[in-house]
Amino acid sequence: MRLIFQACSMIFTLGNLLASQSQSPGWKNAISTTIINFNNEKMQITWAARELFPGKNVSFTYTFDEGKPKVWKPCPTYLLDQGYNSGCLFKTEGPTLAISIRNSNGREEFFSKRLKSDFYIKPNRPENVTFFWKEDTVTVSCNKPERAVKCLILELQYKSKFDKDWQSRTCKCCSVGEQGFDPRKCYSFRVRLKRRVPYCNIVNYNSDWEAETFWMNGTLVDSCDDDIKSQSNTVIVLSCLLAALLMIPTLLILLCKWQRLQKSVMPAIPDPKYIFAELFNDHNGNFQRSLTQEKSISPCATSPRGSTDHIPELIQSVSCYFGTVKRHLL
Repeated sequence: MRLIFQACSMIFTLGNLLASQSQSPGWKNAISTTIINFNNEKMQITWAARELFPGKNVSFTYTFDEGKPKVWKPCPTYLLDQGYNSGCLFKTEGPTLAISIRNSNGREEFFSKRLKSDFYIKPNRPENVTFFWKEDTVTVSCNKPERAVKCLILELQYKSKFDKDWQSRTCKCCSVGEQGFDPRKCYSFRVRLKRRVPYCNIVNYNSDWEAETFWMNGTLVDSCDDDIKSQSNTVIVLSCLLAALLMIPTLLILLCKWQRLQKSVMPAIPDPKYIFAELFNDHNGNFQRSLTQEKSISPCATSPRGSTDHIPELIQSVSCYFGTVKRHLL
């Protein structure tokens, strides 16, 4: 049954396509137009006015009547390109449309065409989009359009701030699901509706994207910029800690080298308390008493008292003391 249905659909599509391409003979087939049927509510047909009709203005008429005689309607709203008519906007009134482009007074026809307006539908963006989260799985749904639901596909795209490209997931209207989301990451989501080609459209028209939303761990957030800042702050803190840990051994090495350099350049001055222990321990720091004792036991004191003058004796005693000091220092 499914194969039969697909075969019938293809036959129907080819028939409508041939009907939509039927045009007046001759040079009129060379004119190219862009046709958009906005949600089967409003038609927009445009042409390259400057290339096709340079310096000329043209008129546009249309009709949705399938029988004879046809009632042709003038374009209610023209689209302009540098002051020349380059398109027309009008209400969609039926599935079969015939159009005609003529000169400004309508006497000479430049182009005509019959087509199926249903094959050029551009759907509206999805309405009332909802997100349902269950652990790492999200299900996105929207309201069902009033017409041609079977011709619509709901497309979901998402990415984190660390992804370069959008990931896409499609399903028949009007619900689509995806799983495997990391609860630690923030994701951007956007959805749109697409028309099936070639079963429903001969032109691949999609709706505009619904407003982008941001989700993290099943919670709606304002944006994913805060997630990037927090990740950056964490990296900065860890980098600072690592740098500090690497600096500690470096500082210890420099401190040891500085102490060695200080000892070699500026040696420590010895404390005389330990060099002249006898002076401080036996004589309580009394230099004259120590000098007298050194004189009595010093080998320099060979001359008996009174054999020399008083002053030379004093000089000799001082010299012997400094000789003793020198020996202690060495």
